[in-house]
Amino acid sequence: MKHYLETTEAVLKEVNSSASGLTAEEAAKRLETTGKNKLDEPPKPTLLARFIEQFKNPMIIVLIAAAVISAIAGLIGEEHKLDADVFIILFVVIANAVLGVYQENKAESAIEALQAMSAAQSKVYRSGELLVIHSSDLVPGDVITLEAGDNVPADCRILEAAALKAEESALTGESVPSEKDSRVLEGEDVPLGDRKNMLYMGSSIAYGRAEAVVVATGMKTEMGKIAGAIAEAEDDETPLQKSLDQLSKILSIAVLVICVIILGLNIVQMLVKNGTITLPGFLESFMIAVSLAVAAIPEGLAAVVTVVLSIGVTNMSKRGAIIRRLTAVEALGCAQVICSDKTGTLTQNKMTVVQENTDDKELLAKAMALCCDAQLNSDDTVTGEPTEAALVAYAHKCGLKKYELEAATPRVAEAPFDSLRKMMTTVHKTENGFVQYTKGAPDEVLKNCTHMIKEGGVRIMTESDRLEILRRNKEMADQALRVLLAAYREYDEIPDDISPEGLEHDLIYIGMTGMIDPVRPEVKDAIGLCRTAGIRPVMITGDHRDTAVAIAKELGILGNGQQALTGAELSKIPDDEFNAHVQDYSVYARVQPEHKVRIVNAWRKKGMTTAMTGDGVNDAPSIKSADIGVGMGITGTDVTKNVADMVLTDDNFATIVGAVEEGRRIYDNIRKAIQFLLSSNLSEVLCILVATLGLAGLTDGSFVIFNPVHLLWINLISDCFPAIALGMEPAEDGIMSRKPRSSNSHIFSDGLGINLLWQGTVIAALTLVSYVIGYQSEGHGAGMTMAFITLCVCEMIHAWNMRSLKGSVFTMKKHNKVLIGAIALSAVLTLPILFIPALRNIFSLSALSGMNYLYAFLAGFCILPIVEIVKCFQRAASKK
Repeated sequence: MKHYLETTEAVLKEVNSSASGLTAEEAAKRLETTGKNKLDEPPKPTLLARFIEQFKNPMIIVLIAAAVISAIAGLIGEEHKLDADVFIILFVVIANAVLGVYQENKAESAIEALQAMSAAQSKVYRSGELLVIHSSDLVPGDVITLEAGDNVPADCRILEAAALKAEESALTGESVPSEKDSRVLEGEDVPLGDRKNMLYMGSSIAYGRAEAVVVATGMKTEMGKIAGAIAEAEDDETPLQKSLDQLSKILSIAVLVICVIILGLNIVQMLVKNGTITLPGFLESFMIAVSLAVAAIPEGLAAVVTVVLSIGVTNMSKRGAIIRRLTAVEALGCAQVICSDKTGTLTQNKMTVVQENTDDKELLAKAMALCCDAQLNSDDTVTGEPTEAALVAYAHKCGLKKYELEAATPRVAEAPFDSLRKMMTTVHKTENGFVQYTKGAPDEVLKNCTHMIKEGGVRIMTESDRLEILRRNKEMADQALRVLLAAYREYDEIPDDISPEGLEHDLIYIGMTGMIDPVRPEVKDAIGLCRTAGIRPVMITGDHRDTAVAIAKELGILGNGQQALTGAELSKIPDDEFNAHVQDYSVYARVQPEHKVRIVNAWRKKGMTTAMTGDGVNDAPSIKSADIGVGMGITGTDVTKNVADMVLTDDNFATIVGAVEEGRRIYDNIRKAIQFLLSSNLSEVLCILVATLGLAGLTDGSFVIFNPVHLLWINLISDCFPAIALGMEPAEDGIMSRKPRSSNSHIFSDGLGINLLWQGTVIAALTLVSYVIGYQSEGHGAGMTMAFITLCVCEMIHAWNMRSLKGSVFTMKKHNKVLIGAIALSAVLTLPILFIPALRNIFSLSALSGMNYLYAFLAGFCILPIVEIVKCFQRAASKK
């Protein structure tokens, strides 16, 4: 049953109850059938389960496989022991998992937060008596009473109401409490925010009192539907996760291919040389293939990515954004659409008087402040219903403090607001008698006005005056302002008849105020930055279309050719048609939670990386469904915070733009680290490959250019420290002027794959040249030592090259002191093993002549001018 379309009698009959409520026995029976008035709790993953989850990353699986193969090869080798690289890889893997769990630790407590919002106790009629019971014991058919300040414990149909207003912003997105009554509504599918005769779990009573019958409890409430939608929404992979998965697959295939090729070539060499395959020879070939596989895998990459993301988390927290899901840091960088809730996100969630129409501003402010129930506190904050609070704040801004006004003119009578009259009247004692103030809907109050204040005096209101006031009212209403009109009347004695009919006539018009929930001052610039960065802003709100459109136009969200759509209109559009035309709509008004999820999913089906921001419970399902969910830390509900990937501590939409910039910087830096590490590993593979095949005319067969300890040192000292430092590289100029990348873009796109191939080849060539020089002058030991020096220096200098993948490092205005320190640290750690004899012996290195040391270092430095020259040609080619 759509209870809002039925009479109270029909609703009571449907739930098998009466205006006096249920008997205690009947309520107990129903409780057994329907269960507690609670939301379902999903099973929570244990700490161990979250730890194991970290190992499902393909990059980690590749590392573990490498460690296992290396361990097997070591155990069946001649020395029957585990190599150091096994322990290094395992340490990297475990440390990465621990850091991941520590940073992410995202216990799914959204449902608990939803439960916490439910009222703890309720006043209910049982067997004709008014009792206070736990809200969890409510059942359909219970009749409850509510008054100002009460939380609504379940979904209810109003039976009786007196001046009732409910705060439903968490469910509907409306910044103003909704007026409520018991009248039957007309229509077929009335949006939740327009169901004036219903009260919903998760809302609260802002004004008045009511009796209502419970029609739904627990998971069958509107709040329960949201809880169910949260539970059903699945966490998808972020663009970075997809990219790293692709990289892992490519590396896995590459490693297997390299191993097979090397093993095959060695077997062929063995057959050519010996005419047969021996077990020792096969094992030696297998060990060479395994060492090559370990060389091909960048052991530090997983750790570098995690550390870079963690640093990004720290940087974002300083900028007002707390990251709950580690990989969401980078995902923001490729956001193409930001779907934002209006109330509290784009606006201040604080009704404010922004216009007035009067000839006596002070009297208007005084009338508005006295004819309301909101109060000004001693600390200048205002407590009360948002609309009335705005009026008291307006008076305070005009220099009138309400508590001083009340002391001078105390209230002695009133006719409370109701939705039929659409006005409120208060009577106050003055020094000379009594004064009445009436405020309310302009159309209604104006009907009761006969005079008006004009040019410092009071005169009779003419028809033209009346038309002009209505014209001004429409002018303000067209700007999506909430307009209230104030009038007054003076008495020598307190009126005998203080009923609405006895008071509200022959009034003197004072003026009108127009109020709105104003936009956050910084948001307009943030929207402009979004458009510059190629990001499409979309407003989604539960508020009315006119209000939403006015705010959207002010902010620049609603552009030419773009439309606004209501939730009711959206419901009538088939999925296929909406998905095809979602780009035509920039504003959605009067939407419900399921609409928000549908909008987010429509953008995602177009391949667009979508962020959803919001603060209310009604935003939670769409926030969880989006690629990046953004919750508000101050005004946001616990539900929203707990399902969000990122929480803004300052509730500032502009912070999102800063987070997008940080996300782009992080992804750029991860790409730099990947190009740096893979070009290094490729150079190692090429060196070993050439060594395996033998250098024609130089040696009498295959030789070992690097020992395993050399490769580990290069990968963990020469590579790892600079790679992490690259993650701290400042954002390059113009980072927010380029279009966001597609979530489907490959990690090797935009030239990265080609660059790492030629750079790895150049580094390998420089290393081999260095080996040849050393071999010819001082033998194999010197050649190996010179190759080691050249490769170490190449990596350190190449890290500096990677500060910009396309620009010249000599024209960069910003500095990376951490990278300078990392390169210096790598050099300080490497120099002792070259010049201290004991350490040199441990690493199987040789002492060199001064000239060979110079040659080795110079060969390593050559990577800098070579890369700079190639980048210069690449920039010139891209301009053509």
